[in-house]
Amino acid sequence: MQLRYIILYVPDVGATMDFYARAFGLELRFLHEGGDYGEMATGETRLAFSSIALMQSLGKQVATAAPERPSFELAFATEDVPAALERALAAGATLVQGTTQMPWGQTISYVRAPEGTLAEICTPMG
Repeated sequence: MQLRYIILYVPDVGATMDFYARAFGLELRFLHEGGDYGEMATGETRLAFSSIALMQSLGKQVATAAPERPSFELAFATEDVPAALERALAAGATLVQGTTQMPWGQTISYVRAPEGTLAEICTPMG
């Protein structure tokens, strides 16, 4: 099996995709004409977004966790964490943790996307 999609449930798909494009340089792969579903190009696995309203119309109840208690995070690898952090902040992300050098040699920082998702910006491992 192969992991193909990670789908985040968000209030506004278009606005969320615009933020991810500006903050992390992701490219739009697909946006449904109704605006309730879209995908960003990220390599083999796609980062997708579905509106909470669409899920509710399909009879699905989705969780909307409190941003201060995330149950997952997205990690974006880059060679230049400080520059990527500044880009994310300029796009509207909220700073959670500034650039930090970890004991294992990785450089990391954390931001929160406007819809609440915790995002790690880090140097690649291995």
